Amino acid sequence: MLRRSFLVGVTAATLIVPGRARSAGAPGGLVLATATPGGSFPAFGQALVEALGAADPTLSITLRPSKGSAENVGLLKGGTVDLALVQGDYATDALRAEPAAGARLTVVAPVNASPGLFVVPAASGIRGVPDLRGRRVVLGTHASGLTVMGRTVLAGSGIDPDRDIEPILLDRAGDGAVMVQDGRAAALWGAGLGWPGFRTLAEAPGGARFFGPAPDAIDRILALGTSLRRRTVPANALKGQQAPIDTVGSWSFVLARPDVDGALVARFVAALAGSQARLAQSYPQGGDSDPRNLVDAVPHGWLHPASAAYLRGIGALP
Repeated sequence: MLRRSFLVGVTAATLIVPGRARSAGAPGGLVLATATPGGSFPAFGQALVEALGAADPTLSITLRPSKGSAENVGLLKGGTVDLALVQGDYATDALRAEPAAGARLTVVAPVNASPGLFVVPAASGIRGVPDLRGRRVVLGTHASGLTVMGRTVLAGSGIDPDRDIEPILLDRAGDGAVMVQDGRAAALWGAGLGWPGFRTLAEAPGGARFFGPAPDAIDRILALGTSLRRRTVPANALKGQQAPIDTVGSWSFVLARPDVDGALVARFVAALAGSQARLAQSYPQGGDSDPRNLVDAVPHGWLHPASAAYLRGIGALP
């Protein structure tokens, strides 16, 4: 209920008039919605465009900044964009609400299964989630799926995200790390090994400390977030992080609007499959975007026909 009530509140104003459908991308190109500057989606989007451009130079991908996952679902439904990056909680809720047959949102590709972590300056006295009580904590932007995941982690840890902390919601994802650096916030929630906020604080003078929920809270968190999965951040995956960290994470996906050009989607999927090594070089979790990861990540009925055809062609789907 926590996630669904938050979802309804932030998406109601983002739906676009359906009459705009089929007009999102120019011929031979696709428009991909990302999120606010300074977050993981814009960083992944830029790396994706560069990698796909090398694999298929004639496939045009135009990035469109947005407020995040909640707005992106509305942009897809309204036909304003062809594709969008959507975090797992929002993607799961949106796809479950789609009709069983006929025109519907579909999953084109995975993005990554980002592990969620809190980060504080290394000199901070905050050592774990219980120490966040009474503190100012940056949870993310107003319409971000990352924010929903952070609220779920807090709730499963026994902390009311509206009463037990002072939650900070941003207009720009990149502002969160700055607020921790200058003392306006005590901690920052984020996800993904390549997340810019993590990198900013880890490379700041004095360094940073990362932590996830307590081990005994993880099962409670997983019960609250149906798209969440148990994740472990390996030692030294982040600067200054010397021991593995157990936490939770959620798959994010590239979703497509109902009437997107199927031939362009097929080219997108083929180029993505052929550019994994290049993508991983510029984005730490780029290898997670291998289309084969869709086989276990989502129900097969949610797949775009072009994605399903590619997976069948390589023997990954029956």
